[in-house]
Amino acid sequence: MSELKGFNQFFRLDGKVAIVTGGSRGLGLHCATGFLLAGAKLVIVTARKAGGPQGIDQAVEKLNALPNIVGKAVGIPANVAETEDIERLVQSTQDIIAKVCGPNKGLDILVANAGATWGGPFEPTPDWSSKKVLDLNVRGVFNLARLYTPLLTKYATQEDPSRIIVMSSVAGSNVPHVGDNGTIMYSASKAAAHHLARNLAMELGRRHVTTNTIAPGFFPSKLANGLIDILGGQEELDRQNPRGRLGVPEDVAGLAVFLCSPAGSYINGEDIALDGGARLSNGRHFKL
Repeated sequence: MSELKGFNQFFRLDGKVAIVTGGSRGLGLHCATGFLLAGAKLVIVTARKAGGPQGIDQAVEKLNALPNIVGKAVGIPANVAETEDIERLVQSTQDIIAKVCGPNKGLDILVANAGATWGGPFEPTPDWSSKKVLDLNVRGVFNLARLYTPLLTKYATQEDPSRIIVMSSVAGSNVPHVGDNGTIMYSASKAAAHHLARNLAMELGRRHVTTNTIAPGFFPSKLANGLIDILGGQEELDRQNPRGRLGVPEDVAGLAVFLCSPAGSYINGEDIALDGGARLSNGRHFKL
């Protein structure tokens, strides 16, 4: 018989502090929900807007209404494509952690989820769209990791490392969309995000911070629904997927909790595709 120390806590996040960028909806909100349900003490969510149906305020209200949670959610408006806004976000994070958790607590989990996309024919692509995609999906992720490192390393240990999750896409490892609905710069930005995460894993691993990439396929969301419709709709994509369906909230929340829990403490520098195997059906999503 193997002696498994602390097995009952393998998939728990009791007492942890997390921040999720782009956490007001979609994949980010699913991660934030999972963290609170797994016992996190504080989950900070960010987005550009506070109000409205997609803003932070409604997300925080939903998160704090979850049943049987012991922690709380707090929202901070921020545009993480802008370095100055990230600097302000880091300071606000420090202040909130000190207020909620006391002075002897750092940041345990950073989920760099906020992202931008652009789709359209190749030659007319406006330059501003490429800048928008690269600034948020690559430069923003780099600056988040760089500027949050002091908080992430403050109390991290070899036995209990802090975690960075880069929310990328299977588009970072294949070529899913070209032609009239091409997403060339988006795909390139996600490939860059994958390799950025590998570099961060090497840079920060000995400082007791792991970095891994979650690479989702199609999850019905505001970001993906337009392309889902172009490719034939959810029913058609369900039929094409080896698992017979698209992603659901539990899929991404479960993986994020696993990577941030004691069970995932030795995983570092990995790209984990979360698409039911659809990426293996090469060429299915081309619309030339």
